[in-house]
Amino acid sequence: MIFLFVLALVVVGPKRLPGLARQMGKFMAEFKRASNEFKHQLESEMLNIELEEQAKKPAPRPEDEPQVLPPEETWQASIMKAQGVVSRGTSADVSEVDAGSHAAPVVEPSPAKSASTDA
Repeated sequence: MIFLFVLALVVVGPKRLPGLARQMGKFMAEFKRASNEFKHQLESEMLNIELEEQAKKPAPRPEDEPQVLPPEETWQASIMKAQGVVSRGTSADVSEVDAGSHAAPVVEPSPAKSASTDA
């Protein structure tokens, strides 16, 4: 950079160097503005092409769409009913089973209310 500055100082002269520097600054600003505008035009054209391609694709069929699972409480209850694990009149606590195992969930009945007799 220093070498270029000294060369420009010798070739142009000290009186004309500030004016030349201003002109170079204006030129660089204009060049940067034009390159940014060109870049934005390319990006907008690419976006338009992508949107046109998506519009040309046929709408997905219902069987191609991913299935959404119901909330955890719903499917746990239906699995327990399918396996025949139903509480019989009392509330039951179901211990969690590892999702990778194929063992049936363990059902632990809640403690029965003890009948106390008042004398």
